Amino acid sequence: MPSMRFGAQLWPQSTDWPSMRDAAVGAEAAGWDSVWTWDHLLAIQGPWQQPIFEGWTALAALASLTSRVGLGLMVGANTFRDPGLTAKLATTLDHVSDGRAVLGIGGAWFEREHEAFGIAFGATTGERLDWLDESVGLLRRLLDGELVTHEGPHYRMVDALCEPRPIQDHLPILVGGSGPKKTLRTVARHADAWNTAGDLETVRRNLEILGGHCDDVGRDIADIELTVSYPLVIRDTVAEARAVRAAQLAHNGMAEQGNTVVLLGPPDLAADTIRPYGALGFSTVIARLAAPFDRETIDRIGEVAALLD
Repeated sequence: MPSMRFGAQLWPQSTDWPSMRDAAVGAEAAGWDSVWTWDHLLAIQGPWQQPIFEGWTALAALASLTSRVGLGLMVGANTFRDPGLTAKLATTLDHVSDGRAVLGIGGAWFEREHEAFGIAFGATTGERLDWLDESVGLLRRLLDGELVTHEGPHYRMVDALCEPRPIQDHLPILVGGSGPKKTLRTVARHADAWNTAGDLETVRRNLEILGGHCDDVGRDIADIELTVSYPLVIRDTVAEARAVRAAQLAHNGMAEQGNTVVLLGPPDLAADTIRPYGALGFSTVIARLAAPFDRETIDRIGEVAALLD
């Protein structure tokens, strides 16, 4: 099994910019491989009225403060922007970061923020996922330098061109979500990486479904980077980690979701939970780091990584 890579997903809600900035800089110094944030306009955990920063702008700022870590949204809301604008945002981030951008995207789910800001949400989840599939196909073409004319069910383009090209020869697109019929089909057709979550058996089932879609479109699933997300708190004891997590939940006005796999405790306990996912082919863990950002967890990620070498 290859060494596991680690991404720090810094929640942009109920925090301030100096705290988010310092956590990202600290993550790079501690050896994390990537830094991520949300793409939401209202808080999604606890009361929606909590303050929250916009994702693409935050990533651009972090790009100027870091030099090594990958940078992406986990994941971008396809409904917020037409694919032409999204391609330009990702390309600009790639230039600002000197080739470290990842275009994370998903179908979007939080209806309240769409209602609040007058953004079309679609009549059904299925409709939004159809928009996502069409959008990701267009994003790939634009990022690869095509002159795109397209008359589709939802999007229209006439001689659309994304210049300058990204720094990366192939700027990666990550699709988040595990919808078996549509989202995983989009991953198989277009994505360079996939993000999911859940207990081992749930993830195993979804991976098998993704494999079936890959077979249908003639693609090797090994070409898709597999990433999985969990909340993470590292402490010497489980009790200490639980106390830290409880404070984070209280700060964000939320309760732990019953179906969430949460990694709380010593590095060896986290590594024992992650290892079976690695055996399934997952090569990146995205740790969900809520404000107030826990610098001890950020600083100690190398202890977990060392146990998975």
